[in-house]
Formats: sequence, structure tokens, C-alpha cells
Amino acid sequence: MKTAFITLSREGAALYPRLKESFGELDFYLHSAITSDAEAKPFDRIIELTHEIFAQYQGLIYAAPCGVVVRALAACVSSKLSDPAVVVTDVGARWAISLLSGHEGGANQLAQRVANLLDAEAIVTTTTEAVKDLIVGIGCRRGATREQIMDAIAQGLKAAHLPLERVRLLASASIKSDEQGLLDAAEELEIPVRFISLDAIRACPQEHGSSAFVEKSIGVPAVSEPVALLAGKRTSLLLRKSIFNSVTVAIAQENCMSLA
Repeated sequence: MKTAFITLSREGAALYPRLKESFGELDFYLHSAITSDAEAKPFDRIIELTHEIFAQYQGLIYAAPCGVVVRALAACVSSKLSDPAVVVTDVGARWAISLLSGHEGGANQLAQRVANLLDAEAIVTTTTEAVKDLIVGIGCRRGATREQIMDAIAQGLKAAHLPLERVRLLASASIKSDEQGLLDAAEELEIPVRFISLDAIRACPQEHGSSAFVEKSIGVPAVSEPVALLAGKRTSLLLRKSIFNSVTVAIAQENCMSLA
């Protein structure tokens, strides 16, 4: 996905290096009033810039206020089938919002990717995604294959009598962010994967199991249960840690009040 990063501020520019390493090719546009150590293409007006580059990229990531971005996009939007994926993050890297072309254009997936890189929370409001209420937490040994992980997910859901169609997210620890089997499984299932930092796992306020082996290996008391709980809102465990062919799975449900 050919992607551009656009920001108006020095704080926004500080996010660029955290994104570039993962994206590889990520064009950087920075307001001309701001200087940065990174090589950036200067611009004066974000509306004019957006109009100029809108059709040149498959993905646009803005570190700017949502209102500013909405006004910049207003004259460019054409169709959800052809418009680029647009994600907006605040300069504090708290949120990564899927703003335009969420499902068809890939902004939902792009938002989660940005959120993982910035340790932020992805905001996805697409109805078909928002009504899903399950999160599958996954722990696995290094080198677990896509097939092993997909089989474990399927077995976990079967054990809990739950359908795959209700799964909104997969989740794992941040040290698994380069685990190819997990990434491939998420891509195959078309379910985003959220990575939770080790600090957040250690501080998880909800009750969950623990493992001396996991604690010794990676310095946290557990993976599958806390990441499933932490990846969503108002969560509770439906399936506690279960092991299927060396892959650990736990399933949490979000309490979505409007869907009750």
C-alpha cells in the first residue's frame, strides 16, 4: 500500500520515525513552518496538499485534528470503492481513527496497524465490525505456523460454542508483533490483530491466570487471557486459557451496551 504521512506540528513529526520502520515506503509531508530531522516534503495549506495527493496514494495517515482533516478531504471524496484509506491519529498517539474507506479501502486494517506501531487504540466505527463482540487472545511459541494458530482459534471457538463471525480482534503481546504465523493467520481470517505492550499486561487490573514458565520466558504472568481482556472495552472472559497444539487461546467478550 503506497502510503503518506501528513502532519502540521512538531509533535506529529515525532511520530514519523515510529511508523516509517514498519511501512518502509512512507512519504512524509510536513507543514513548512515546522522543521524536522527526517526528510520531509513541505506544504503550506493542508487542504491544497490533500487535493493534490489524494489520488496518488492508497493510504493517507494524518497526525492532526479530525476536523481539520475532514475539511481537507471534503472536496476530494468520491467513492468508498476508489477513495484511499484515511486514518487520523492525535499527536499524543492515543488514538488511530479509521476515518474514510474503512472496510472496502482498508482503513480499518490501516488504523489497527498504526495503533500497534504507536501503542495507541484503533477506533473503528464500521457497523459490520462494531457489532462484533469477541476478542481471541493468543499466546504461541516462536515459529508457530499460520495453520497451527488458525486451528487453535477454531478449536477455542468450538469449545466455547462461539462463531468466528463474532470475532472482532485477535490479540497478543507486543513481542509477537513480528510473528509471521500470527500475522498470516490474521490476514487469512481477515481479522485485525492488536498487540498489547508488556507493561500493559503487567498492569492488567482484571483477574487472569498466570504461568511461571511465561513469567520466566518473557517477564509477564500470562499472555492469552490478559491480552484478550485488555484489547477491548468492558471485557470478561468466556474461555479461559486453553492449549491447542502448543498454541494458547483465551476468548473475551465485550459488553456492548447498545447491543444487549
